[in-house]
Amino acid sequence: MTTRYAVILAAGQGTRMKSKLYKVLHPVCGKPMVQHVVDQVEKLQVDSIVTVIGHGSEKVKAQLGNSVNYVYQQEQLGTAHAVIQAKDILGDKDGVTLVICGDTPLMTSETIEALFLQHEKMGAKATILTAEASKPDGYGRIVRNEMGVVEKIVEHKDATEAERKITEINTGTYVFDNALLFQALNNVSNENVQGEYYLPDVIEILKQQGETVSAFQTNDFDETIGVNDRVALSEAEAIMRKRINELHMRNGVTLIDPLNTYIEADVTIKEDTVIYPGSILKGTTVIGSECIIGPNTEINNCIVGNNTAIKQSVAHDSSIGSDVNIGPFAHIRPASTINDEVKIGNFVEIKKATFGKGSKASHLSYIGDASVGNDVNIGCGTITVNYDGKNKFMTTIEDGAFIGCNSNLIAPVTIGKGAYVAAGSTITDDVPSEALSIARSRQVNKENYKRK
Repeated sequence: MTTRYAVILAAGQGTRMKSKLYKVLHPVCGKPMVQHVVDQVEKLQVDSIVTVIGHGSEKVKAQLGNSVNYVYQQEQLGTAHAVIQAKDILGDKDGVTLVICGDTPLMTSETIEALFLQHEKMGAKATILTAEASKPDGYGRIVRNEMGVVEKIVEHKDATEAERKITEINTGTYVFDNALLFQALNNVSNENVQGEYYLPDVIEILKQQGETVSAFQTNDFDETIGVNDRVALSEAEAIMRKRINELHMRNGVTLIDPLNTYIEADVTIKEDTVIYPGSILKGTTVIGSECIIGPNTEINNCIVGNNTAIKQSVAHDSSIGSDVNIGPFAHIRPASTINDEVKIGNFVEIKKATFGKGSKASHLSYIGDASVGNDVNIGCGTITVNYDGKNKFMTTIEDGAFIGCNSNLIAPVTIGKGAYVAAGSTITDDVPSEALSIARSRQVNKENYKRK
């Protein structure tokens, strides 16, 4: 197979976004647009990916890391000018080169592969990805002759009235013979309305040289959407969300109301799990099988086991086991580990804590910086007092301990195996195993106090 390369155009500022955030870093379903593009290109057999950067270059590098090569476009003088920046890396290589924009997050690897295959099948030196647009304003038009052969691409601002009526548009994605691409780029002129160096002019140059130019028309216009403003961003988000939700449903997940369920691109959900409306699943979350999630639940970067229910709650950056019940209105904060068969009830907050198998905190408690053993019962209103205003300290509650309601455990402190803490106690010292600790003032009744 011919060696493949890719050039991703990601140097534009994106002024129409009206944002401090560089355009291609705006997220669609939780992932920056340019990352979507790189992820799809990486699924193909591409020998080298070159990303053209400009505005916000350091942040783009921080996002993409070492997965691509970088070239810098000092001035944004058009798409042809952007591609020629990759000459030092790709200019002397044999093969074919994909050119794709970094603001097309909906493009799929399947469509790109079809574009490559069309290029090879036709023996072409350039192949254009096209689409039918119901509203083609702003897009370059594909001008064909009476035989259907591509004659040229004309930009909207340079098009005649007749050309503007054409509905087949240039998506801005191409495959070129690599050597001929860089030769032709040297001959591209900026004599046009915008005064820019247009990459589509390479098509005309190759045609004049007698080279074969072909086109592959995708049947899904949505894939080709380039995001230039917040309106297009919201449209891309809606299309991507629908695509993601449909994939999960086809894989055996029940979404009660897909239009009100928000699942980011890198989330994994196993079969027979049910997601209720208002739920937001983010990051690299993995949900096991036969779970119940929601309604109105947010889970971010968590691993959740099988047969677990999380209702009207928030969980971030934590591990949650199987057969666990969480909520309603619980908060699992980062670095927590909830083992199997645990119950975390309403208005319970867990932070950087480990809960052993079968333990319970059923309501109205704060458990932070704690190690909770197996089969521990934590009563209503319990607080691990972990912060002295300067430092955090650990609370250890060993297997089988029983913490009475409204107890304060002043860390650092250990509650021994099978120990009991009486309700209303403030514990400042370790409690031995199987002991009962009572740390509260004796009741005093003042007779006739109200009359006095």
